[in-house]
Amino acid sequence: MNDRELGCNSGGGQFMDRGRMNQNGVVQPLLTDLYQITMAYAYWKSDKTDDQAVFDLFFRNNPFHGEFTIFAGLEECLKFLDSFHYSQSDIEYLKQTLPEGIENEFFEYLGNLTARDVTLYAIDEGTVAFPRVPIIKIEGPLIIVQLLETTLLTLVNYASLMATNAARYRMVAGKHVKLLEFGLRRAQGPDGGLSASKYSYTGGFDGTSNVLAGKLFNIPVKGTHAHAYITSFSSVGELKTRLLKHKQTGIMEDLLEHAIRHRQMLSHVLDVSTEESSEGELAAMVSYAIAFPDGFMALVDTYDVKRSGLLNFSAVALALNDLGYHALGIRIDSGDLAYLSCLAREAFEKVAERFKVPWFNKLTIVASNDINEDTILSLNEQGHKIDCFGIGTHLVTCQRQPALGCVYKLVEINGQPRIKLSQDVEKVTMPGNKSAYRLYSADGHALIDLLQKVTEPPPAVGQKVLCRHPFQESKRAYVIPSHVESLYKVYWKSGKICQQLPTLEQVREKVQISLKTLRNDHKRTLNPTPYKVAVSDNLYNFIHDLWLQNAPIGELS
Repeated sequence: MNDRELGCNSGGGQFMDRGRMNQNGVVQPLLTDLYQITMAYAYWKSDKTDDQAVFDLFFRNNPFHGEFTIFAGLEECLKFLDSFHYSQSDIEYLKQTLPEGIENEFFEYLGNLTARDVTLYAIDEGTVAFPRVPIIKIEGPLIIVQLLETTLLTLVNYASLMATNAARYRMVAGKHVKLLEFGLRRAQGPDGGLSASKYSYTGGFDGTSNVLAGKLFNIPVKGTHAHAYITSFSSVGELKTRLLKHKQTGIMEDLLEHAIRHRQMLSHVLDVSTEESSEGELAAMVSYAIAFPDGFMALVDTYDVKRSGLLNFSAVALALNDLGYHALGIRIDSGDLAYLSCLAREAFEKVAERFKVPWFNKLTIVASNDINEDTILSLNEQGHKIDCFGIGTHLVTCQRQPALGCVYKLVEINGQPRIKLSQDVEKVTMPGNKSAYRLYSADGHALIDLLQKVTEPPPAVGQKVLCRHPFQESKRAYVIPSHVESLYKVYWKSGKICQQLPTLEQVREKVQISLKTLRNDHKRTLNPTPYKVAVSDNLYNFIHDLWLQNAPIGELS
């Protein structure tokens, strides 16, 4: 075991700020599959309470036909370990639910279980991860580490999938376009909605419409209004309030009067008849502008973007300008987004020049409407003028791949390696307690992830390392790394969190830093180059020797 893996010494304190441990109350020991508890009883019955085990948590394939995955959910796993305990009501429920004949001593044993004797190793949250490299490694008493399986998987699977999906959107949108998560109403329930908001922000989104997520995770909250607000007005006669205080002078002025005057002039500039535009839409926008003069962002596609929405918005925005306020922009929620965004930008440029208001050129154009990765790529090709995308359904439901497929496999018990065999080589596990390293080239890009037995010395900078495909004998290569990164840190040991946990902002920053270490061909959307994961020559031989020892020998007759 290397120095970095020994990062939690016996004298260390509890690093996590208790104020940050606002764990979801649903995450508790009973959030598991029944067979975990029945196995625990069978282990207990077999007198395996002192057996020590090592489990690897990993995934077999990257999601979304890509070649990288963002690891997320680690902090929630640590919160779970910190609070792991079966309550009295849990024990009573299990007594009623489990098959008859289970001794009371087992329930007493469960009631005293904690995660104190568990050690958790992990890569840093927000780091790029790859198939077969364990992102979490758990050591400890067999029964307790078995009981952790399902809960750890549910905490990591969706979080990592969501962060990866968000990171992909960020890459195709580019770093200068804002991304907002609008998916709460489409998410798989309240917990799914909150997780989507949190991990989309982790992956690179700039904000969310989810108010509770903003409160819980300190994520910027953004939003405008719905079409219902526009359609709730049918004429300017419905406006109960028309006056707005001038920002500098404090004098109350009639905003509607200003807007109507500007609308008449704008009709010639934008070549749109005021007769074709909606008076109810104008009334709604005036009303909303009076409510939010410093944050006026209007939906312009309720009736017709070209013939009504842009005209009415521009009129109200210029009226606000008369009173010392600057509008923020528009949102388009339907139609040809590339064409309409270009049309809107052209209209804003005309208004800026005609009315001598340069800031009009910089009004934000937000687009929503069932947007996915392919939509953004297509819009990029069409030369859109969109400044911000509001993305919901395809983001939060991960429609292209709704599950990551993390698994949790026993690889060692009482110091003896364990292997799971299968006719499907992809499902053969890599046995034993392992260390993981990332080897870098001279240009700073990650070359390969290397798994070794923990007893092997770490790879050395400038020294030739033989890297082998774990299951294909002919695939091997020498690598001379310019930099070697040990991937695992001890995050939990002796009942304590052993690392200073990063804030959500820091994890978000980590994602972008980690992605920059990958070559562009690993990150491209179409036919990305697979990133290589290898094992040391020692581990390769160890795996195959164990495979042969455990594989049954067939007989021909």
